[in-house]
Amino acid sequence: MVKKHTFKTLLLAMLVITVVVTSCKKDDNSGSSPAPVVTPIATLGLYQYSQDIYKRLFIPIQIASASTSTYFGVFDTGSTGLTLDAEGLIPASMITTSGITIIGDSVNVNGITIMNKPSIMAYGDAISSTKEYGYLAYATFTLGTAGVKLNTKRIPFFLYYKIVDGTGKKLDAHSSDVFGVGPGFSYASNLISSPLSYFDIPTGGTNGFKLAQLSAANFTTTGNYVAGLLTIGLIPADFTATSGFIMHPLTYSTSGGYSANIPATITYGSKTIDGQILFDTGTPAITVIEDKTATAIGNLPASTAVSITTNRGFKYSYTTASTTNLTQIQNPNNTNDYRTIFSLSFFVDNEYLTDYGNHQIGLKNN
Repeated sequence: MVKKHTFKTLLLAMLVITVVVTSCKKDDNSGSSPAPVVTPIATLGLYQYSQDIYKRLFIPIQIASASTSTYFGVFDTGSTGLTLDAEGLIPASMITTSGITIIGDSVNVNGITIMNKPSIMAYGDAISSTKEYGYLAYATFTLGTAGVKLNTKRIPFFLYYKIVDGTGKKLDAHSSDVFGVGPGFSYASNLISSPLSYFDIPTGGTNGFKLAQLSAANFTTTGNYVAGLLTIGLIPADFTATSGFIMHPLTYSTSGGYSANIPATITYGSKTIDGQILFDTGTPAITVIEDKTATAIGNLPASTAVSITTNRGFKYSYTTASTTNLTQIQNPNNTNDYRTIFSLSFFVDNEYLTDYGNHQIGLKNN
C-alpha cells in the first residue's frame, strides 16, 4: 500500500567452529567452545487473501492489554508504521466524529497511551487516496497465530478514529488497518517506525525481516493461513553471496527517513525509461509504471513484455495477461507521484528482505 507524503522456510544459521592450532603449549585453546549459533527472533505465518483480481497479505494482531479480539493488518512494504482503528480498543464514548476525547497532553485507557497529537495517514496517489484520521499512541502487541506468536515491547503506532476513501465516503471500522514495514518513519509522526524494527536483536544478528516467496495457489477467498512466510531478525547467512539476495543501499530524506524506492531502468514494450521502483505488498493488483514522457496512459494490453534492471543488477521480467501481471502506464505530471510501484504480484516470483540496521533492501529471484 503506497503512502503519500505518505503476508519459506526458516534459514538455519551456519555453525562456525574456529579451531586455533598452536605448537605444544599447555594453554592452547583448541578445546574452546564453538561460536554461538545466530538465529532469527521468530518466523510467523501470514494470511493470503484474494477477491477477483485483488490480493492481500494479512498479519494477525492483538493489543495485549486492550482486547482479546484479533485484527488483521495489511502487511505493507510500501508504508511505514502500524495503524489501527480505535473502535473496540477504547470506550465508544471517547470517539467522536471529529476526534478522540483527550484531556491534557495524553490519556491512558485499556493499556493504550494516546497522545494529544492528531495527524493524518494517506494511502494512494493524488487522484485517489484513502485517509485515516487519528493520533500517535503507544501499546504492546501480540503478532501471529496458530501457536506461533510474538510479543512486542511497548511501541508507537497510529490510532485512527475515522477512515474515508477518495470520494470522502466513510469506511467501516478496521477495514484498512495497516502493518507498514517499510524503512524510515511514518508521515503521521516521525516517532512511528515499522513495528518489526523495535525488537531487541541477539548478538550477531541484524535488525530486519525476510518475506519468503508467496505461492499464487495460496491466495483464496477465505483467507489461507500460510506458515513460515515472515522471518523477523536477520542472520549472517542472509548477507552471503550464496543467499541469492542482491542488496540495495537506501537513500535518506528528511521527510520520511530512508526511502524504499530503488533506482532502475524499466522497459515496457519497446520503450525503456529510468525510474524509482517501490516493491509494494500493499498494492493489491495493478503495477503502475510512471513515465513522464507518456502520452498514452492506461492499462497495457495483454502479452506486453515488462522488465526491470536495478542499479545493483537485479533483473526481473514478466508478460502481462488479462487477469495476472496487470500493469498500467501513468504520467507523474497527472498523478504527482514519480514512483513506479510494483504490486503484490512481484512477491509471487521473488523474495524480499529489509535490513533496518544497515538501511538496505535485498531482492532475490526464484
